[in-house]
Amino acid sequence: MRILSIDTSCDETSVAVTDGRRVLSNVIYSQVLIHKKWGGVVPSLAKRAHEERIDLVVDEALEPARLRSEAGKPRRLNWQDIDYFAVTQGPGLAVALEVGIKKTKELAQKYNKKIISVNHMEGHIYSCFVQNSKGKPVRDFNFPYLALLISGGHTELVLFKNHLEFEVIGRTIDDAAGEALDKAAKLLGLGYPGGAVIERLAGEAGNLDFHKFPRPMLKSDNLDFSFSGLKTAFYYFLKNDDFVIPAPCLPVGRKAGIQTGSPIKSGMTKGLRYDLRQLASSFQEAVFDTLLFKTEKAMKQTGINRLVVGGGVVANLYLRKKLRQLVKKYKGSVLFPPFKYLTGDNAAMIGVAAAYKAEKGLFIDPKKLDRIPRMSL
Repeated sequence: MRILSIDTSCDETSVAVTDGRRVLSNVIYSQVLIHKKWGGVVPSLAKRAHEERIDLVVDEALEPARLRSEAGKPRRLNWQDIDYFAVTQGPGLAVALEVGIKKTKELAQKYNKKIISVNHMEGHIYSCFVQNSKGKPVRDFNFPYLALLISGGHTELVLFKNHLEFEVIGRTIDDAAGEALDKAAKLLGLGYPGGAVIERLAGEAGNLDFHKFPRPMLKSDNLDFSFSGLKTAFYYFLKNDDFVIPAPCLPVGRKAGIQTGSPIKSGMTKGLRYDLRQLASSFQEAVFDTLLFKTEKAMKQTGINRLVVGGGVVANLYLRKKLRQLVKKYKGSVLFPPFKYLTGDNAAMIGVAAAYKAEKGLFIDPKKLDRIPRMSL
């Protein structure tokens, strides 16, 4: 069952061809350089970039996805080799989702194929089971799982009961963990996206909690998250009159002082000298402690010790280490997506989720297919 999938949920234009769980091709065009100077995703620019690249990315996805011809030689996939089309319907940036949905409808009508609508969060869950074209890694399903989804726009705890059977048991009530990390990086003048920079600086500091920032909602009686208060606490910590980042602590190639609009003061004052690495480490520790606390609480409540973890934030190696330590404590296991299908939004995970929908005949009428920016599992 070969499916061509399209994902334009935010700032990556991605098209993949999958066969069940096997990925035959996965092409991603990233818009990071477009949005970098603005410090975040600009919707109008994202839409335009998707529109400019979508046809090229679709064509490129067919090229590496090859089949054996009758003569035994590999040949390029053609449209007759595709059984279905799949597309991310939501959640995501409305104007971005619109581009992928429009293109999918065009292709489905032109080649007379059925369409499968996929929730982007379904894709993140199934990303842990994506395989390469040779069927590796071999990972059998062993339901139920507790899924932790951590990205720039979402932080959720989900019961993964069986194929396509989900129950959200915890979610962020405001900002997501990934957004909080990016915001901290922006306040420190480190640019966008900042999660990877925070990870590197925190690692250089030894991943220690130098400055105790709040751990939100640890005393709540639910499994929900909140990171807006943590961001605010970090902002006011930096805004303190006694705060200064000494020039030697700035990243290589950076001038002393922070970008315009930052609350951080440049130059030397009577205040204490803080190391940028310590700040990155302390903030990251507060975010991860919160994630680990709620995940452990969910494990205790559900009795499930098998985790699947998806979303771009889990590319952080230190977070992976902490999650492995957590499940080991409960004699459980944790699955992460292969890095190739983790560092950004990708259509491969959408195609894998779509395969299980196709098996159950869960197709959507193109006339009813429309973007759902706040789509829930």
